[in-house]
Amino acid sequence: MTGVIKKFFIVSMLIWIAPIAILFGFNQHWLAGSTHMSPYSLTLVSGLLAVVSVNIVIAFYIYMAIKEPSDKHEPDPSFLANAKATVSRSTVDTDISSQSSKKQE
Repeated sequence: MTGVIKKFFIVSMLIWIAPIAILFGFNQHWLAGSTHMSPYSLTLVSGLLAVVSVNIVIAFYIYMAIKEPSDKHEPDPSFLANAKATVSRSTVDTDISSQSSKKQE
């Protein structure tokens, strides 16, 4: 569980840091070629690259989730017991209500 939280925290930080760093880097002319751009082009390119960086981070997170082994996660037994009881109870309630509606007809 702590591994999942750690991955989520890292990806959350990257989702915030990457686009802000790109925007800041372009506006401060730290990136090569940004000094020769017009303000309109600078805003357009930096915004587009910031959006692309967020999508790359999200794709990376999805890739990590897909590659995570599925056999190490097991549901909580008490949750399963409660879920099964709820499903069986709702099935019984549905049967009773359908029988009572048939009797009324």
